[in-house]
Amino acid sequence: MKTKFKIVLISVFVVLFNSMNAQKPSLTVLNLDSQGLDYTPNQLGNLVRMEVEKLDKFEVTDRYDVSYLIEKHAIKIDNCYGKICLVEIGKLLESDKMMSGSIELFGDKIILSLRLVDVKTESIEKSQVKEFLKYPNEIQMMIRITLYEMFGMPVDELKNQIKSLTNEAQYDNVLINPDKEKLNLSGPRLGLTYFSGEIADVMTKPKFEGGYDVLPVMFMFGYQFEVQYLNSGSFQALFEFLPTITGVDQGLLLPNLSILMGFRHNIRGWEIALGPTAGLTKKATGYYDNERVWHLSSDWVGPEPNTFPSEKRIDSRGNVTYHTGFVFAFGKSFKSGRMNYPVNAFVIPSKSGIRAGLTFGFNAKNK
Repeated sequence: MKTKFKIVLISVFVVLFNSMNAQKPSLTVLNLDSQGLDYTPNQLGNLVRMEVEKLDKFEVTDRYDVSYLIEKHAIKIDNCYGKICLVEIGKLLESDKMMSGSIELFGDKIILSLRLVDVKTESIEKSQVKEFLKYPNEIQMMIRITLYEMFGMPVDELKNQIKSLTNEAQYDNVLINPDKEKLNLSGPRLGLTYFSGEIADVMTKPKFEGGYDVLPVMFMFGYQFEVQYLNSGSFQALFEFLPTITGVDQGLLLPNLSILMGFRHNIRGWEIALGPTAGLTKKATGYYDNERVWHLSSDWVGPEPNTFPSEKRIDSRGNVTYHTGFVFAFGKSFKSGRMNYPVNAFVIPSKSGIRAGLTFGFNAKNK
């Protein structure tokens, strides 16, 4: 019994030893056909060779050895992309496997095709065709993704890159736009503004009392300008300039300018922003009597001096002046093809009341 156990144990060790020292099949990567891209076939072949070496599945022939062997055997590889040519050259180079393929630009797509040829059986062992968006600066990442899928390797660590390079609905980020900020939501803004507190009371009062005789909910429109100063990883930081006009639907003209600092998530489209806002309105100097009724200071006709504390308040009978506040905004951008649809909510608190609203915008993605 002990003897049989020793034999089994030795056999297991022998199998493990042989498997650990088994020689990897040799693989030679030749040039890749290049169509419509600013890469030479030799450059693409070198990129594929580099990425195959990282897989650690083959003994990849060094590019200098490839050049030496090709020169030694006087082989022409300028148009060697098919199976027959790869098999013939593989036999001359005594390589177990051969790899080649093509990368072509079709409109807004890049088509990457790779073929692994078994020299001994003279057959295509594996092939993989992958379609990517037109981002030529990311050719090496496209090759890596295609090789991972070709050899059934886990692509979890590459899932963000795969989405960015294959899905048009993905938001732009530093991967596909390293030089310029392409996710720019500059464009028209439409929405509603709601007033509360003292501001709402003034809006609803009749004009002879200093009000505006309007509803405290008004239509607003404007245009948002963006300046991005950071676009890295999953986030971008930007300044937003938003001039708007409110109240035209009720006979008013209330201009406003907001300057916000925002942060946007490139993948999810969520955004927060905050910053100062300023606008023009009419204000007058007056006072509240004991019954909290508002009067203009000029209306006082008593024999004694007015002892009620005076203050400035929004009043349709006053003079045009400016007002300031601070905006807190958040929202999300939705995509459909190349169209962006930002939806944002905002709040402007003040001691006179709160202004809150919802805006909607749209624009087309610029290339």
